[in-house]
Amino acid sequence: DDMNVLLIVVDDLRPVLGCYGDKLVKSPNIDQLASQSIVFSNAYAQQAVCAPSRVSFLTGRRPDTTRLYDFYSYWRVHAGNYSTVPQYFKENGYVTMSVGKVFHPGVSSNYSDDYPYSWSIPPFHPSTEKYENDKTCRGKDGRLYANLVCPVDVTEMPGGTLPDIQSTEEAIRLLNVMKTKKQKFFLAVGYHKPHIPLRYPQEFLKLYPLESITLAPDPSVPEKLPPVAYNPWMDIRQRDDVKALNVSFPYGPLPDDFQRLIRQSYYAAVSYLDAQVGLLLNALDDVGLSNSTIVVFTADHGWSLGEHGEWAKYSNFDVATQVPLMFYVPGMTTFSASQGERVFPYLDPFSHILGLVPQGQSKKMVELVSLFSTLAELAGLQVPPVCPDTSFHVALCTEGASIARYFKSSEQKVQNKKKDGCDDVNRCYNEEHAAFSQYPRPADTPQWNSDKPKLKDIRIMGYSMRTVDYRYTVWVRFNPENFSADFEDVYAGELYMMGTDPNQDNNIYNNTLHGHLLKKIVG
Repeated sequence: DDMNVLLIVVDDLRPVLGCYGDKLVKSPNIDQLASQSIVFSNAYAQQAVCAPSRVSFLTGRRPDTTRLYDFYSYWRVHAGNYSTVPQYFKENGYVTMSVGKVFHPGVSSNYSDDYPYSWSIPPFHPSTEKYENDKTCRGKDGRLYANLVCPVDVTEMPGGTLPDIQSTEEAIRLLNVMKTKKQKFFLAVGYHKPHIPLRYPQEFLKLYPLESITLAPDPSVPEKLPPVAYNPWMDIRQRDDVKALNVSFPYGPLPDDFQRLIRQSYYAAVSYLDAQVGLLLNALDDVGLSNSTIVVFTADHGWSLGEHGEWAKYSNFDVATQVPLMFYVPGMTTFSASQGERVFPYLDPFSHILGLVPQGQSKKMVELVSLFSTLAELAGLQVPPVCPDTSFHVALCTEGASIARYFKSSEQKVQNKKKDGCDDVNRCYNEEHAAFSQYPRPADTPQWNSDKPKLKDIRIMGYSMRTVDYRYTVWVRFNPENFSADFEDVYAGELYMMGTDPNQDNNIYNNTLHGHLLKKIVG
């Protein structure tokens, strides 16, 4: 029985969702999806910036194999002719469609979102995307600005709409086209919010009275944070409202009251996103495809909201690398609904809704690079082979093992809380599970291009490993000409013990022996 696939990818969404235990956010529709899904509470992106992360999880290869650490190269030309997830589904008889921001637009996807390799029809981009960074935010003086914090009256916007609203409408249109066709499909929908600017319909502010908004639990730069690890949030400094604050470079800080406004608008943008996801899933019910469609919900990376005195992504901390990741698989994560029964009724974020909990939860450390093999397995396609050590010449292989094996046992795991050992003899993973991320820097102290260095300017690579117990990061010399990292030449290191330091503020690298950890990263 063939399954369709609906892949929802959100820009810059850290797991501030009810289903991830956030008490402030209103995310009823995503929580409802979670209540029918397996939710991975420890899922991490391989690099906390848009293009490298997306190319990594859409090809199933790590950034050192795609050789994309910035925005300026196309992997098929620059690294190897790697197959993508949608391409593989297309080659297996699926109609593949892209709506909104799935691949990062521009040279990194050949100015075509990798069409026609990846998609059966030309990708859709909302016509109002081009106004995203224009002056559309009304200031207190009544004039228009290009602000970071930007609640708007949608009727006053160019075209009377916003990009994510247009993407939802197009995705719903495509679902209606597909319901009459007898062909299985792979539909990817990429949402922009909560990516900056935080531009969303102003009514969502009502959900978050300012007095309910706190600062980050750790709003100052930790004393033992190596300067190379810090990202100076240049993209935020360039917005009109932040520019007016004259914040000092590189460490700031932003004034407390403005930090609250950013956090309030991030949450409001998440609720606006939740409403769009709700409309999309409700349409899946309307066309009668909820019982025959796998739904995956994730993000390209997280976003710091003032933790460690940082904003935006561009780092190796959990707040930048951790992503929501959930899989709804009819008949597997949930019993099939009877004919005509709704799985995803639209939930209005403005009405009070009871908290819905995930159907199954896995605390396993997982990585977005596993998405390719996992989706292939869930859809009943042949799982692509594991890549050899050097795979530039191999078109179809993946560097992330399928995580479908964690689906069935998730329930018991949560209850027993037993240490990862042998569930059964065939699957004896005695090594601990780790998620790997990395981030490049142009220098060992923060400078204007520290957030997004171009390939030719990269001098240091921060390789980071996250397990249940710790996050360990080494910042080592990197040569962009031959893409080599020298683990003998370590500029700085970080080690945070999750049990006592869940926010990653107390770096104990310098007072710990960690040679065995370095071996794992180099390995």
